[in-house]
Amino acid sequence: MHPTRTIKSYRLRLAGIFLLLAVTFATPAHAFRCGNKLVIKNMHEQQVRRACGEPTTVRHLGYAVRGIDLSARRKLSHGFSTRRYPGFGHFTQEVVVTEYVYNFGPRKFMRRLVFEGGILVSIETIGYGYR
Repeated sequence: MHPTRTIKSYRLRLAGIFLLLAVTFATPAHAFRCGNKLVIKNMHEQQVRRACGEPTTVRHLGYAVRGIDLSARRKLSHGFSTRRYPGFGHFTQEVVVTEYVYNFGPRKFMRRLVFEGGILVSIETIGYGYR
């Protein structure tokens, strides 16, 4: 085997390993980091405050009506498995919609978080922060 082919294949393998590591440890698009803590959707307001501290601004956007589907379970033969039947009960609930904005400084992006009923439902990047 020719030595340059060995070096090229080694470089290709090394680049593949780095790409795999970058994809593995990348933060998902619906998440961001506050210091060394990860903030993701479906977190409670208190969990986000514990991770990021107090937000720069808090604004109550109003109320929203959200539907909740409950499903029923039924045991099949000998209790080994269950089958779900969606649509067993559909209820509506009014929830408070709140917006948090975090300003991390002029070299980092600001984040806009929207909570419905105290649960994080949306994370947006809204440009660079300010002093």
